[in-house]
Amino acid sequence: MDKLLIVWSSGEIEVAKKLVLLYGSVILPRGYWDEAHLMVWGPSAKLLAENAELQTMVTKVLETGVKASVCVVCSDDYGVTEQLRAMGIEPTHTGEFLTQALKSNWKVVTF
Repeated sequence: MDKLLIVWSSGEIEVAKKLVLLYGSVILPRGYWDEAHLMVWGPSAKLLAENAELQTMVTKVLETGVKASVCVVCSDDYGVTEQLRAMGIEPTHTGEFLTQALKSNWKVVTF
């Protein structure tokens, strides 16, 4: 099974729109990967919480079957945990997930 973990940490809106979320929206429907997970970490959590356009894009990504989580330490620091949870993004300790992914059969890409 081909699994992809996208680690999105950039606070740059163009990176979010033209790379992370554009690619994230097509990877399962086009059969590029069997399973995919979007990890929101650091400045991307704040950016997402503040930008309605990105929220809409993330919703579309999740509707394709991509799972998502957010670094709970980061989202708590930014005060956006509940807002992101309401979008279907699970607050978690992302370091644990990333470590497991790196030690297993997941491919990991970071933006």
